Amino acid sequence: MKIKVPYYIHKVGAGFPSPATDYIEDDVDLNSHLIKNAPATFIIRVQGKSMKEVGIHDGDLLIVDRSLVAKNLSTVVANVGEELVVKTLMKEKTGNYLTSGSKNISAKIKLQENPEVIIWGVVTYVIHQLQ
Repeated sequence: MKIKVPYYIHKVGAGFPSPATDYIEDDVDLNSHLIKNAPATFIIRVQGKSMKEVGIHDGDLLIVDRSLVAKNLSTVVANVGEELVVKTLMKEKTGNYLTSGSKNISAKIKLQENPEVIIWGVVTYVIHQLQ
């Protein structure tokens, strides 16, 4: 399903206000901007607050690409104990971990000690409501 939204050629400033123009360049298909590999992509809603330190909040939508290889510090969706969770992948000399940004070593999920943990995909975009 394609959803097209008007795309304005004028950029919005984040600093001092500038005169607005109302020229519309074209419609934008959000799928083409947010989804690079449609057959391997899914959207999932976040439940919980453990990732708020990295800008992921309760109720946010995550766009997840299963075709991407997770790198160090990638945000991933993983199956941990039959539950899907969103975490940050940390690759260190001592091993690979999943964490929610906590510096507490006990809060890290050690992948070597938990071979049943499966990384489902890499989070490519977070969509959240501002108000």
